Amino acid sequence: MLRHLIAALTVALAVSAAQAQDSRLRNTELQRLDTGDDGRGWEAVGRLDLAGRGFCTGALIAPDLVLTAAHCLFDKTTGARLNDEKIEFLAGWRYGRASAYRWVRRAVVHPAYVSGGEVAAERVRNDVALLELRHPIRNARVVPFDTDKRPQTGQRVGVVSYAKGRSDAPSLQEVCDVIANQQGVLVMSCDVDYGSSGSPIFTFDGGAPRVVSVVSAMAEVDGEKVSLGTQLEAPLEVLRAELASGGGLRAGAGTYMTVVGVPRQTGAKFAKP
Repeated sequence: MLRHLIAALTVALAVSAAQAQDSRLRNTELQRLDTGDDGRGWEAVGRLDLAGRGFCTGALIAPDLVLTAAHCLFDKTTGARLNDEKIEFLAGWRYGRASAYRWVRRAVVHPAYVSGGEVAAERVRNDVALLELRHPIRNARVVPFDTDKRPQTGQRVGVVSYAKGRSDAPSLQEVCDVIANQQGVLVMSCDVDYGSSGSPIFTFDGGAPRVVSVVSAMAEVDGEKVSLGTQLEAPLEVLRAELASGGGLRAGAGTYMTVVGVPRQTGAKFAKP
């Protein structure tokens, strides 16, 4: 059982435009969703272009709501909160075209998320944000995903993401596992890279993909890559309530890097940016 979540540094996965050009896809288990047929059913996953500061991945969970990681909304150099209205969601983005284009109207970050501060598991547990679009996406090809309760340790999950070296089309890693599940943090065997921040983690029970987490950070455990994310159920309720009460753009400060812990007893190694 996971007892301690303060053992090793991991790095946030937002990618700059320059970084996106100089890496090749390394994991052969990742399936490129290069064509319309390959990407059918995944159009509600999209690229979030971050005010010219790079990109993350997001997922539509209602016609006007996109789920992503909180740290995506902060400038990685200055730590300042980005202007929500300069963030664009490109649903199903593939080789220069999207199934829908929408600007963000406002965004709420989990109120317990702190950009900067002490190294703690709270960084991952609260690293989640909800973005309200200016106009809902009502497109028969772009169907919002349902969300679900937290997955159990050992349960099969998958991730769809854009990332460094594959920013022009999404990729699917359909088979990975929940390694640990405690204190509001999921540790998963999914192999992610820069740009994968905010990527939806899915379960496939009943045949339909449901979002159960978003990618927050990456690490190495016993030489193997892992991804880290929040247990989504409770944080999502907080974010929905924040939007309903009129929450939106707020000031932010601190650093853009996410620093979290993974199990001490596993021999975790620092991930390299």
